[in-house]
Parts: sequence; structure tokens; C-alpha cells
Amino acid sequence: MENQEKKRLREQASEEKDWLKWGPYLSERQWGTVREDYSAHGDAWNYFPHEHARSRAYRWGEDGIAGFSDRYCNVCFNIGLWNGKDRILKERLFGLTGPQGNHGEDVKELYYYLENTPSHSYMKHLYKYPQNEFPYEQLVSENQKRGRKELEYELLDTGVFDKNEYFDVVTEYAKADEKDILIKITITNRNTKSAALAILPTLTMRNHWTFKEMSKKPLIQKRIKNKSPYVAIDHPYVGNYHLYFEEANELLFTENETNREAIYLQKNNHPFKKDLFHKAVCNNDYKLATKNKKGTKFAPLYQKQIAGGASVTIRLRLSEKSLKNPFDKNFDAIFKNRLKECDTFYEAMAPKANTDKKNILRQAFAGLLWTKQYYNYEVEQWLKGDSKNSQPPQERLSGRNNSWKTLRNHDVLSMPDAWEYPWYAAWDSAFHCASFALIDPAFAKEQLLLFTKEWYMAPNGQIPAYEWNFSDVNPPVQAWSALRIYKTDLEKTGTGDIKFLKRMFNKLSLNFTWWVNQLDRNQNNVFQGGFLGLDNIGVFDRSHGIPGNGILEQVDGTAWMALYCLNMLEISLEIAKEDEAYEDMATKYFGHFIYIAEALNKIDTAYEGTWDSEEGFFYDRLVLPDGRSERIKIRSIAGMLSLAAVLNIKKETLALFPKFKASILWFKKYRMENLKFPIIQEFKDGEDLLLSLVPNDRLQLLIKSLLDEKEFLSPFGIRSLSKIHEEPYKINIEGIDYSINYEPAESTVSLFGGNSNWRGPVWLPMNYLFIQSLREYHDYCGKDMQFEYPTGSGNKMDLNQISNEISKRLIKMFEKDNAEKRPINLLHEKQYTDPDFKDLVLFYEYFHGENGRGLGASHQTGWTSLVANLIEEIDKELD
Repeated sequence: MENQEKKRLREQASEEKDWLKWGPYLSERQWGTVREDYSAHGDAWNYFPHEHARSRAYRWGEDGIAGFSDRYCNVCFNIGLWNGKDRILKERLFGLTGPQGNHGEDVKELYYYLENTPSHSYMKHLYKYPQNEFPYEQLVSENQKRGRKELEYELLDTGVFDKNEYFDVVTEYAKADEKDILIKITITNRNTKSAALAILPTLTMRNHWTFKEMSKKPLIQKRIKNKSPYVAIDHPYVGNYHLYFEEANELLFTENETNREAIYLQKNNHPFKKDLFHKAVCNNDYKLATKNKKGTKFAPLYQKQIAGGASVTIRLRLSEKSLKNPFDKNFDAIFKNRLKECDTFYEAMAPKANTDKKNILRQAFAGLLWTKQYYNYEVEQWLKGDSKNSQPPQERLSGRNNSWKTLRNHDVLSMPDAWEYPWYAAWDSAFHCASFALIDPAFAKEQLLLFTKEWYMAPNGQIPAYEWNFSDVNPPVQAWSALRIYKTDLEKTGTGDIKFLKRMFNKLSLNFTWWVNQLDRNQNNVFQGGFLGLDNIGVFDRSHGIPGNGILEQVDGTAWMALYCLNMLEISLEIAKEDEAYEDMATKYFGHFIYIAEALNKIDTAYEGTWDSEEGFFYDRLVLPDGRSERIKIRSIAGMLSLAAVLNIKKETLALFPKFKASILWFKKYRMENLKFPIIQEFKDGEDLLLSLVPNDRLQLLIKSLLDEKEFLSPFGIRSLSKIHEEPYKINIEGIDYSINYEPAESTVSLFGGNSNWRGPVWLPMNYLFIQSLREYHDYCGKDMQFEYPTGSGNKMDLNQISNEISKRLIKMFEKDNAEKRPINLLHEKQYTDPDFKDLVLFYEYFHGENGRGLGASHQTGWTSLVANLIEEIDKELD
């Protein structure tokens, strides 16, 4: 029998059905974003704070808890809750703004992504809601008291969960068909005493009409069938739908429009505003909210008294169909079948893994899928404002993102973290796609291709970084990601998508040229690039703080470009197997790689390069305007990135391309004759060709450091900064003192908001990149190349075995130990050994360099979902 989830993906790809019309596309945070900021000087956090969110209509999207919407976020569904104690409804997740947190913005809620399939045929979300007053003010005030060297104050630290006085709210979705979605909300009282809860399953029409002209305003209107009420949805963009629901205490209607009196102290044109349900439920006054039988925001209200340990379930159904009995016996059967199909789909991913690893893998993929969000941002329109409203300040026209007027985003995108980072970041997305390729290669391809479209990529070829500054430079990993997707797809289906590679290659050629023209200022094939995603890894801000108006020749910028060359070379050869015209491009990228490799290792005897032969490491080099230069001797993954640029070209592939092979032999002869650095000295005709940015003698030294537990190798993967910097590195440049030291936990400096730290912690994407590179070296060298693992242990392993061992250290952060504890939960071990917490897994942004504790964003199932790739790869190694 055909796997039903794979069948749905096939139907989606062939356009037989549109299974992805509806999904978890509702953002978790729309407030505090750049898109909603119309202030003069880009103060996004304060222009639209959490306190405004319940009363003020959004311009560019919507948000909610456990949300669901059509792909353009026109019709949105989410849950609302009230425990009888809070001053407001719980309609959206709460967290600290960047200025409020002692380590930047941070969500202060407990929620978990439990299940999700690629077609969103089955989805499951858990939110834990306190029965006592939610400590909003306490969380803000206590975190503001704390400095950067102190721990963050979390919701579990407030004591609000200590006596199990909370509800588990599980929201499930199951698709009977592409336009027929079943919804089940199950609330369990985890305390022994009875407790009251108000539940508001909420339907919201995104507000377009306030900001632009519409053919007609959408409408939600009460109807009755078989003596049971339901609501009809009439939307000019989505069509006609029905929301069926079980009998409720009240039916609440209002408009999704700004309460101008609450926000601006101006008179409202009518009382039916966005925040009306808060007033009705929290004040027990339903007269106004029940007066109308239509609106653009609707919720059936359920008032439940739930006994200790008991559960109640509320059922709803959003359907294009007119149904006589929406909750017949098939309702529960559909949920049962969809869950079974979900089990079948994921069981095939890592069949030999133990139960805990399978749970980690499923929750990683669930989070990856739950953080697919609708993202709308049209810069030119945003800059000038909407004609129906007052014009924004003129200062904005020369402010943030003003050079990106061609950027028009209107898509479902994979977000790094749907609350903390509810916007795409170009290099994050590339890593996300490596995980998506395992479960939905079609989406992975579409997602990566988006960044090459004219309404994303700038006319000059630059790829937008992220909404806070599209002009920042993220590492160019799109070609690497394209190859991961291509190879994964080929392995799983037996067919390689050459058309996809061509589409990526042609546009990435423009981006490659942008890099060469913009970020090689001395035109010597040694690149700059600024922060390159590694936020605070330097002693100064590498984007804006270069001392003495100098140029920083960056090892990581140069290594990224070398990797880019090799990726483009490999793509060229793969395409050339079907289209010989691309063979010439392989030669072009091969040549450029050679020039970069020569430049990084040493251009000539008069040039003091980035390699330090005494210390056996690559260091960034600061070049001042008067010609003086100095190496910045920080032993970080920026210097280690040179290991990532490696490619083994098989002799069988070389045999297919005689012109390309002749070019290689010519390069070897010519460069050796001209005393250039011998990058390809080991190649002999009839053998595989290893292209490595790092020659063998330097490779030996770097890998020795990489595998040294006194330097980079932690019990939980590769650190971002060597542990030798426990003794701070200090340097004086132009009379100013700079320093950096090993910080295995949160950042103690404010660079880039201070919510990320590359000065010691473990980061999944960089570890994954290193692991894949070591496997590539092994593919060429086999068992002939072995290292001590760890360095100094006397235990020799080949690089494939070492890759597996590093993978196991990374996976171990998420696994239960013999005491049922997970390293990621170190600060709250007691809570997470509780029966109702022990199987819940969070996927943090980065991890403590010594103990594996989760750090940064807590739901970064963007690139941290790569742990699922590691589990799957280790599982295959057991074959």
C-alpha cells in the first residue's frame, strides 16, 4: 500500500490537489517586527509593542497560538484562553523585547511542536497555560534587573508551575481533504483541584481593507443548520468556507480593526474593535460582543470547569463543504488515520533508532514544519506608507532597507524561530532546506529558489540577509544547500532534478559575481564580508567597527567563497552530464577556486598572509590604509572554516569531461612553473581529484586542533571559539584596546543585540558543515587518513568514524541519560523529569560549550532541526 503522506506530496507536486493551501502559516509574533514599524528612525520594538497587539490591527500579517491559515494569511484560526486571573486573554505568546531582555528578545512561554506532516495533514501543538495569574510584569522587571553575565529569568523560574497548577492545551488538526480541516482542542487540568478555563477558538480575517482597496470586505456571519449554529465565511481572496463548532456558551463577533481610543486616545467610529473579546470575557460583560451576528473576527466561547486530572475536548471543522453532520463518527476516525499515516511516514526515516531518538527526530521535523510562516513585506510600499492612512515620517525614505525597493515578499517561508526570529535569514534558510530535503524535497527546492527570484535578489545579484538589514552579508551557502537537496532527492527517488540545479546555478552565478565585485576590495581573492552571520566572533564589529579605516581580510569570508566555488563547480559538472555547455563553467569555477586557495595560503613571499606557520592556524588580517597589517590571533571557527571547502571529484566523472581534465592538468603545470602555491600537487591522471582549500600539512594541524578537547572539541560537539581563550586574547589597534575570551554560555557583550554568542557555544549548522566536510575528505583518503580522537588519546580513527562520533556528541545534548535527564534542560532538570514534561524536546539556537545546555532562542527548529539529519545519517551507518 502506498504511503499516504507521500501520495499527498505527489498529488501536490502534480497539482492534482492543493494540500498546502492551508497550513501552520500564522506567525507567532507580528508585533515588534520591522514590517509593522512606521517610526521615523526604525524603533520597531517600541513602535508596535506587545501591549498594543490585542488592540491594534496589523498591516502585514497576523499572529496567534497554535495557528492555522490559508497560504496568504487571509483567513486565520488560533486559540484564545483565559484562566480567570489574567487582565487580558492569552491570544498570543508573550516575550521580552530586545531592550528588555538581558540577552535580547526572548519568548517567555511553554509550548511545544509535537507532530506535523509535510502536507500538514496532521498537526499537533502543546501549550502549557498557568491557572494562576500569568507573571507578565514579573518577567519584565526581573530580567531588566539582570546583567549580561547573569542567567535569564524564565517562566519556570517564577514558580507558576511549581504546584502543577496549569492546563495542558493540545491543539490538533487533521485534513479530511485539501479544503476540509478538522480541529480538536483538548484541555487537561494537571492539578488535583478543579479549575475554570475559558476557551476561545478564534477566527480572524486579516485586515486589508483599512490599508488598501478591496473589491469587498470579508465577512464572517452566523448561520443555522439542523438547529445548530455555525458561521459562513465569505472572502474575496479565499472563497466561501464554513466553520462548524460544538455548542458554545456564547458566540462573539467583532471587527479586526484598531481600537483608536485605546492606542491613540482618539474617538472610535464604532465600538466593535479588535480587543472587544478581552473586555467581554475578562469583565464578564458579553452584551456588546454578542450583539452582532457578523464581523471579521469571531469566537465561540466555551466556559469549562475542569476537574483535577480530567480532560475536556472541543471539536471544530473548517470546510469548503456544506456538511449536515460535521462531527459524525468519521471525525475521530479521520484523526486516528492521519496520526497512523504520520507514524508510518516518520518510522521510515530512522527505523533502527531507539524510541527517544525517534521522538527527537519527529519533534525536530514537527518544529521545522510548524515554523513555516506566511511572510509579507513590500519595501517600496512600506517606505511610502498607505494612501488610505496618514503618511509616515519622511526620515524613513532614507532609513532602513531604503535601497531594497525591488523586494516584494509574499510567500510561505521557513523561519529560524517563529517567535524570536519571525523573519527569514538567508543562510538560516539554506540550512533549513537541507532538513526539508529529507521530508519534502519539493518545498526545499521552492524555498531555495525564492531567494534567486527578482523580487528577492537585488538587481546587482545580492541576496537579502534579513529584515533588520537586508544589506548585511550572510554566508553564501545557497549552492551548498542546492547540492544537499539534489543529492538527498537523488538518493531517495533515484532521479536527480537537473532542471532545479540549472535554475539555481544560473541565478547564483549573478550572486557569485556580486561577491567578487563587492567583497574583494584589494582584488587579491581574499575576501571581507563583515559579520557573516557570526555576530560577535571578532574582537570588534566586523561589519561597522573596523579600526583605523582598515580592511579586514577574513578567513571565513575567503573560505566561504572557496566553498562557493567548489559548490558551483560540482553543480556545473552534474549539469554537464546532460548539457555539455556547462563544462566550461566547471573550468571557470575551478580556476577561481585555485586563485582563492593560493591567496589564502600565501600569495607570494612578500605577502604576510592569513596562515600563521608558528601557531598552525588561519587568522583574520587587518590591513591599515598606510599598508601596515596585523593578524588578529583569535582561534575560532572562522579560521576553521577553511576545512569546509573540500571536494572529491571521482575519476569516473573526470573521464566524462576531457576538456575539464585538460584544464586541470594545465593549471597544475602552469602554476607550479610560476612558483605558486601547489594546491593540486597530488593529482595524477586516472585518479580521483581532491580539491581542498587546505593543503595536507596544514590540514593535519587544523584537524588536530579541531579534535582537541582543550580547544574546540566539547563533550557536545565543536565549539565556536577555542577553549584556550579562557585566558583572554588582547590586542591594541591604533591606541584602542580590544579583547575576547571564551564564553561557553550566553553573550556578555551587546554586539548584534547580544542574543547570540559565537564565542564558545556549540552551533548545529557549523558542526553539520564540518561533519560533511570530514566525510568528503574520507571519501578521498579512506582509512589512509586517521587522527587521534580526541587529540592526545592515542585512539586512532578515520574521518568517517570521527564524523559519526561528533554526530553522537551533538545528538547526546537532546537525549535522556540514565537518570532521564536531557543536557539541554540543565537549568530545569526537575521540571523536565516530570511525567508530563519528560518527552518534550526544545531545539535551542545554540548550546553551552561545556555542558550542552540550551541557549538563545528556544524554538529554533530552523537550523537546529539538523539534529534530525544527524540521527538519520547515523541510522544509515548502521546498515
